[in-house]
Amino acid sequence: MSTENVIDNEELLTDEEIADIEKEVGVDNSEKEVGKKSIYVMLEEEIMSLDMPDSERAKRLSRLIKVRNQKVNIMLTGSTGAGKSSTVNALFDMDVAKVGVGVDPETAFIEKFELDNLTIWDTPGLGDGIASDERISRSILEKLNELDENGNPLIDLIVVILDSSSKDLGASYDLINKVLIPALGDDAKDRILLALNQADVAMKGTHWDAEKNAPDEVLKEFLKKKADSVQNRVKEATGLSIRPIYYCAGYKEDGGEQHKPYNLTKLLYYIIKAVPKDKRLALADNIKDEEDNWLHDDKEDNYKAGIKRSFGETVWDCITDGAEDGAEIGGNILGIPGKIVGTAVGAAVGAVKGIFVAIFDR
Repeated sequence: MSTENVIDNEELLTDEEIADIEKEVGVDNSEKEVGKKSIYVMLEEEIMSLDMPDSERAKRLSRLIKVRNQKVNIMLTGSTGAGKSSTVNALFDMDVAKVGVGVDPETAFIEKFELDNLTIWDTPGLGDGIASDERISRSILEKLNELDENGNPLIDLIVVILDSSSKDLGASYDLINKVLIPALGDDAKDRILLALNQADVAMKGTHWDAEKNAPDEVLKEFLKKKADSVQNRVKEATGLSIRPIYYCAGYKEDGGEQHKPYNLTKLLYYIIKAVPKDKRLALADNIKDEEDNWLHDDKEDNYKAGIKRSFGETVWDCITDGAEDGAEIGGNILGIPGKIVGTAVGAAVGAVKGIFVAIFDR
């Protein structure tokens, strides 16, 4: 059944037609997990519960289908030991990921982790030799030139993980300056995120406040200077100014204590901001539901509110098409100021908020 025909039809839809649309959304009961509902299920339920003409309900469900079909591809790269694996494990629910590799010979050793509509491409570590780095660079370049089914670049975002405790970032600079930025051209600033991991062991870990799970003032100044240095090196080589984010993904040394993540919320916030707005809900369904991961950050901004606002904007712009007639809703909803017009908007955005209350508002 053509969704477009349903939208243009002003007559009431039959139960069978509504069921067809629900099925196309792809969030039937078989997709629901015990104790956890997909964000798409929640949004569909909110839309279906509203008192509105069937034709309007069909429009909203059709928009949800479009959002549901959006796929996000994130590439992780960096030097061996920089913490790519610990980062992706801290950010996303990797326990349910399907693991695979690239199908082309050039990309065959890039690991592929699929979490529903989110795919993580994990590249081998740099810095193990010139020949190895060249092979990895060719593989990354090949992947960056792949297109999706719509003819757009497959990779939405590249996160370059740097070791903030290391003085030797040469291999990473070569990749950033000689491969990534030239390959992406004008899109480079929007599609590259630089992340300084292992902030807790920089300066040999002597200035990490374990009780607060945060750097002391000495280490904080060091990390800011490290970020300045990386930003300046990249700008001098390419003319592009990209500000790195320093953080700690959390790790456990052999026989040691588990370190809690720091600034992971900030990293997630910038990842979400970098992903196209109509694709963000693919991230929402896969965020790691681990309270300790989101407790500690630099307090320079309210990243949790920013995350909720970003997903709220997606619901508002993509599902309601940005403008609706109906009842006015006052106050702030997920950080969206003023009055929001449209009965279903408040319900749908409320559904999004419900998911993140469980993670961020405990």
